[in-house]
Amino acid sequence: MSIRHESAHLHVSGRALYADDMPLPANALHGAFGLSTIAHGRIRSMDTAAVLAAAGVVAVVTASDIPGENNYGSILHDDPIFAAGMVQYVGAPLFAVAATSHAAARKAAVRARIDYEPLPAILDIRAALAAQSMVVPTERLERGRPQEVLARSPFRLRGTVQMGGQDHFYLEGQIAIAIPQEDGGMLLISSTQHPSEIQQIVAHALARSANQVVVQCRRMGGGFGGKETQPALIAAAAAIMAHKTGRPVKLRLDRDTDMLMTGKRHDFLADYEVGFDATGRILGLTVLLAARCGYSADLSGPVNDRAMLHIDNAYFLENVSIVSYRCKTHTVSNTAFRGFGGPQGMVVIEQIIDSIARTLGLDPLEVRQRNFYGGPSRNITHYGQTIEDDIIPHMVERLASSSKYYERRAQIAQWNKQHRIIKRGIALTPVKFGIAFTATMWNRAGALVHVYNDGTVLLNHGGTEMGQGLYTKVAQIVARELGLPLTAVRVSAADTAKVPNTSASAASSSTDLNGKAAQAAAQAIRARLARVAAETCGVDIAMVDFRDGRVFAGQRCFTFAEVVQLANAARISLSSTGYYRTPKIGWDRTKWQGRPFLYYACGAAVSEVAVDVLTGETQLLRVDILHDVGSSVNPEIDLGQIEGGYLQGVGWLTSEELWWNSAGELRTHAPSTYKIPTARDWPPRFSVELLDGQPNREDTIYRSKAVGEPPLMLSISALLAIRDAVASCGPDGRAGELIAPATPEAVLRTLAALGTDAGAHLETSSAAQTQL
Repeated sequence: MSIRHESAHLHVSGRALYADDMPLPANALHGAFGLSTIAHGRIRSMDTAAVLAAAGVVAVVTASDIPGENNYGSILHDDPIFAAGMVQYVGAPLFAVAATSHAAARKAAVRARIDYEPLPAILDIRAALAAQSMVVPTERLERGRPQEVLARSPFRLRGTVQMGGQDHFYLEGQIAIAIPQEDGGMLLISSTQHPSEIQQIVAHALARSANQVVVQCRRMGGGFGGKETQPALIAAAAAIMAHKTGRPVKLRLDRDTDMLMTGKRHDFLADYEVGFDATGRILGLTVLLAARCGYSADLSGPVNDRAMLHIDNAYFLENVSIVSYRCKTHTVSNTAFRGFGGPQGMVVIEQIIDSIARTLGLDPLEVRQRNFYGGPSRNITHYGQTIEDDIIPHMVERLASSSKYYERRAQIAQWNKQHRIIKRGIALTPVKFGIAFTATMWNRAGALVHVYNDGTVLLNHGGTEMGQGLYTKVAQIVARELGLPLTAVRVSAADTAKVPNTSASAASSSTDLNGKAAQAAAQAIRARLARVAAETCGVDIAMVDFRDGRVFAGQRCFTFAEVVQLANAARISLSSTGYYRTPKIGWDRTKWQGRPFLYYACGAAVSEVAVDVLTGETQLLRVDILHDVGSSVNPEIDLGQIEGGYLQGVGWLTSEELWWNSAGELRTHAPSTYKIPTARDWPPRFSVELLDGQPNREDTIYRSKAVGEPPLMLSISALLAIRDAVASCGPDGRAGELIAPATPEAVLRTLAALGTDAGAHLETSSAAQTQL
């Protein structure tokens, strides 16, 4: 049922409280980091005397002030809270300063005198590959006989696919408030997707046990994966300052510092060779897949794993070899971002299929359809999971018809013949995205439900709200189970003191996991209340029904509150925990075989664009989307996720360019130099349809499907539509190697490489970028 976001009225009125809005104790301090200014080098000396002498400064903390472990890495312990002896990227935290105001802390932090011994820096993927510089071991996945099949394929094609990273650019930056408690305890208010991880890392940093650290998060102003592991650094630094001073400390990063210090989406490159037949069907494929991971592991292992698992997207790869290099560079460590490696893998295969079609002079959609999964002999992925719900072919056919894809493609071809400057392009691409954490242990959730004597309900669970509507959906589930209006259910902040050992709100699984856990808790309470009503009325428990805030038992009717009061008087518990763990999943990562995902969330999108071949500028003209959400818990919230995910993906693939100079300094660290999409980038025509009549075949909450990440990958159609327009300029219909993001400069370079008239404009563009 479509219900507005539970905090919508607070959002639009400015009354929603975020961490930065929380009232502070009178003696609270404010923190700021002192950052490294070189990409790689040894610290010869660090003099913070001028920092400590600055106005308003109360304390300076360095690695030597950490009581416990100097680490905020979640998998490998290779992420120091404060660099000690060695720096490995520009912007690494060296120390933190606590002062009486935010401004005083920031002014003081730049007064330190640091003497470095510079060391050679590896800054990009090719350099890392040449040096064999890796953060975690290289992985290989192979099925069939790809090399043998390639050798005898009637057609072969080699190429490179490149795509950049992406900053999360959440509206609310990284922030934590650390408040010392009695007897050595510490309370953290953190903008985080993973409170339990913050709890563990802060406890280790302070040399405390987990039960002495409590982490709370009511809401975030966006996360997108950037608040999964990254907030641990901010929370740990705040806690260390609070520990040293004995006073509350708020540590809030300004936008520039946030973009310099925190990880991004991984940029990737893929060198491939593909063999195919005259119809475009892929016979064999080899891919060298390499990602810039940064200086430490962070989540690069599982991100790259998912890229390998999603390199098939919706296509059967019978003979395939993937070698995945996880490259160590002297740049900020990249991290989780909506899609978690899946988008990068999908871009690779979609561009390969697009290139096959253009080599053969075929419609790319026709080649896509020839390569879809389908039938008993073509329904097993390269990692051994069977495709049990093969709805992509049906969805693509339906969308091609409803969007008039074929008619529009013919019209666009005619347009391009008649227009020299403004070219148009169109593409239809599918999405098949696996739902579950690939690390099986994280597919779990807990919830806590209290029913009070007046019939109202307080709900708590391990998920976090970052604007995606999770709290709304889970509250709807509890209200539905108890037969109550949504107004009777209140959701409280995620709190490690209430629900322990939680997973991150990530992997598009938060509603699947926390919804099921909350459902279990609500059902336990409902069963107790049903017994009370049945005994009171002398009827069988099967005759008790909860709906519309009332309880019906035989011929009698009570308000929900009346039955609650009867149960309370009978000393029956009106509180329950709930727990859920995802069934059926499990895989052997050492063999790259098994079932890592419970199911797949699918969709398809048609994007149409215009490209100015003189300037390289692009414009979205029309978007048509068909997306599968199963039996939606809240269609309006799902529509919002689809629309927002698509446009965020368009930003990644067209305009959001991260640029480091030769010294390893990120120069695009503010809205003035880093372009995210705005309302002006929204196309004149945008249509979204939810696939109806397709409940999830798996026993998810009300047979719904996840919707957080999959829509982002619908935006790949926009990149390939640009490629389609560019191809219309070339002599043989080929599109060249268009690098994402497809900025005006990237478009002009591709046009120049194709030998078009646009080459004359490339020199001006390149000169301008050099001056920048």
